[in-house]
Amino acid sequence: MKKTHALVLAIFLTTTMTQAAPLFSEHDKSVAALLAQMTLDEKIGQMVQADSSALKDKADVQKYFLGSVLSGGSSNPTNGNSAQDWLNFVTEFQNQALATRLKIPLIYGIDAVHGHNNIEGATIFPHHIGLGATHNPQLVERAERATAEEVAGTGIRWAFAPCITVPQNPRWGRTYEGYSDHTALVSKLGVAATLGFQGKKLSAAPASVLACAKHFIGDGGTTNGIDQGNTVCDEATLRKLYLPPYIAAIKAGVGSIMVSYSSWNGVKMHGQKYLLSDVLKGELGFQGLLVSDWAAIDQISPDFKYDIEQSINAGLDMIMIPNGIDKPNNYVEFITDLKQLVAEGKVSPARIDDAVSRILRIKFALGLFESTATDPALTAAIGSPKHRAVARACVRESLVLLKNEKHVLPLSKQIKTLGVVGSAADDLGMQCGGWTIDWQGTRGNVTTGGTTLLAAIRQTVSPATKIIFSTDASDLKNADAIIAVVGELPYAEMKGDRDELNLSAEDCALIAKAKSTGAPVITILFSGRPLHLNSALPDSAALVAAWLPGTEGLGMTDVLFGDHQFTGKLSRDWPAADQAAKPLFPYNFGLKP
Repeated sequence: MKKTHALVLAIFLTTTMTQAAPLFSEHDKSVAALLAQMTLDEKIGQMVQADSSALKDKADVQKYFLGSVLSGGSSNPTNGNSAQDWLNFVTEFQNQALATRLKIPLIYGIDAVHGHNNIEGATIFPHHIGLGATHNPQLVERAERATAEEVAGTGIRWAFAPCITVPQNPRWGRTYEGYSDHTALVSKLGVAATLGFQGKKLSAAPASVLACAKHFIGDGGTTNGIDQGNTVCDEATLRKLYLPPYIAAIKAGVGSIMVSYSSWNGVKMHGQKYLLSDVLKGELGFQGLLVSDWAAIDQISPDFKYDIEQSINAGLDMIMIPNGIDKPNNYVEFITDLKQLVAEGKVSPARIDDAVSRILRIKFALGLFESTATDPALTAAIGSPKHRAVARACVRESLVLLKNEKHVLPLSKQIKTLGVVGSAADDLGMQCGGWTIDWQGTRGNVTTGGTTLLAAIRQTVSPATKIIFSTDASDLKNADAIIAVVGELPYAEMKGDRDELNLSAEDCALIAKAKSTGAPVITILFSGRPLHLNSALPDSAALVAAWLPGTEGLGMTDVLFGDHQFTGKLSRDWPAADQAAKPLFPYNFGLKP
């Protein structure tokens, strides 16, 4: 170990919590007994996670002893997207695994990052940035418990969540996946989410779902907020700013951690043996499994075999191999190359055994060897009123009131004439944002079900209230107040980075046009990060940061019309347009009417 590493480690160990207690060791005898029966081919197969769309044939799960299959953001069943379609789909893969010589069950993974967001009819919760604004760990735990139940209802027992990044630059397109830019709040809510997914202990309970803390480490600190970029800082800063949420998650029992695409000081995280093995597995005592991100090892170098060598020796246990169109048999290449690396002495049998032991340990903890059956009650509960009520509460508590001139909010339900302007008011896709049915999200009526803000307003106001809905702020004569709904179009990783953070000129013009009527304008902003408001702030009598609230629009009207108070507070600074200036609104800001 380098002297600088040793010095920082010594300081760290004297100032932080002790190493996590063993959480899965009760299964070690079962793991060792099974491992002793396995061939090298069976072991290497367990280390593969193939995307469902990349598999040439479902029978390859059996042929190559695959340990895991995932569905990425758009890898849906080909015959439908209902809960039953998903359950049937996952069961087909599981049956292939159970037909292998040792009958080692599959663990299926999915990006359930704000609800079971790939599935038709699922409850969609606010993205993490909105949950961060609640500052409420109990509510976050309830949200992820509901998500876990919906995930388990489709036969899936692994959710690639929570994201416990600490985003520093809101230009980053994944800012909304982080609860906060404050380490302590991320740590607290990350623990709550982990407990929501797994329960107090990862177990065979039908709705105990393996959580996956991501993305280790420093993904939110890349230069200029560039996705998959380079985080430049010394080790002391890395430990102080980005490591504590992982320490907290490990102590809470998180069973898996996903490694980041990003680099630390120019070295890709997937090749960082010091951080993955020495720190995470050694110093912090992490007993779960380390999984790569989507084709992320490919970024280490142009040589795939070398990438395998580096990542496995660095400490990766399972490799996500999603390539479908360009490399339809990439998982076969991985298996062949890793087997050769072992024969060549470049990857040790002990490293293989460690990786496979960690994977098997999780499968035993989840009770998959006893049963892979799905409780029909969980399937029936997907999108249930009970789960939507939790999401509605999350929306209520996530709204942050940034401005409220003359106490224009809350509005009266008996208001005579109410204008509602902006296409976003009736756009469930914009309301939900990215990672909703499609990877990048989509505009319009996504198939999750739910209530747009416009529909929620219509359900909330008096039958005598006249509502004038106009996408372009026309025909607003005699409106007593106007709700303007604006914000970002849906996006996700890779495509969501921005060079600037201005609210669009079209949105500012819409608000200005609404103001010209003389009625007070209440602006509702849908966004995955703070935006420079420019003229929208002075042109609005009231302004609400609604983030990306998800399917339950009634959570917004609960607060706008006074049934509940505003309680949300910023979980990060809201920057001024002048980067050198103090924040426009500071961390923890949030008005009450």
